[in-house]
Order: sequence, then C-alpha cells, then structure tokens
Amino acid sequence: MSYDSSRRPRRRRTGGWSGPGPDEKRDPQLLGDLLGKLVKDRGWRKPAAHAGVFARWPQMVGPEIAGHCRPVSCQDGELVVEAESSAWATQLRLFKTQILSRVTAEVGPGMVNRIRIHGPSQPSHVTGPRRVRFGGKRDSY
Repeated sequence: MSYDSSRRPRRRRTGGWSGPGPDEKRDPQLLGDLLGKLVKDRGWRKPAAHAGVFARWPQMVGPEIAGHCRPVSCQDGELVVEAESSAWATQLRLFKTQILSRVTAEVGPGMVNRIRIHGPSQPSHVTGPRRVRFGGKRDSY
C-alpha cells in the first residue's frame, strides 16, 4: 500500500503565528516602549511627570540653583519650591518664568502650570499646653 500525499488532510493554522518579519504581539519589545504604553493606558502620565520633576530637578534648573532649593510638592499643576533662605526665594521668584519654561520643556505642556516659591520653614517653638501667640521670628524678646 502506498501513501498518497494528495489525500492527506490539510492542517489549518490556528495559532495565529506570523510569517517572517516583525510581529508586535509575539516579538520582544523595548522596555521603554512598553512602559510608555502602560503609563498612557493606565492614566499615569501626570503622576509620572510630577515624579520626573523631583528626579530630574538638578538637570532642569542647573546644579547651582538646585543646591539652594528643592521641589516640595506638585499638585493640581502647581509646583511648590522651597528655598534655603529668603534671599534665594526672592532670587528664584525673579526667574520663575524661566524655571517654568524649563520644567515644561522637560515634562511636557500642561503638567506644571505655575510655580510657588517660598523661603525656609520656621522652627516651631510650641512647648507645653499653653503658649502666648505673637508675631515675629523670636529674634528679640
């Protein structure tokens, strides 16, 4: 008895394999592309951009300025920056538009709309259950 190849049943391709050439579903993908797609699909663009401001702050404003100030928070499109002294806070307020343009160029438009700059926070001298409230920085009693 001889084997007749014409009578052999044809197999259908059910696996969905691709032929030669790139296939987006089965071929390895670059990690950066996959993370970008994941961030976009999950709606994480704004939190990722805000985290990028904190991570790349010295590259955005330069090492000299970054040595005298730091970002504190970023919510609702407002970046809060704390300076090490009131003199640096004043200086940074003069360059607020340039800093905002650098941040916007780095993280994208619409992620940070305004910058609020303040000086260092004052230490609290509250001790005990009662205290006297008054204005001033306790430099003279």
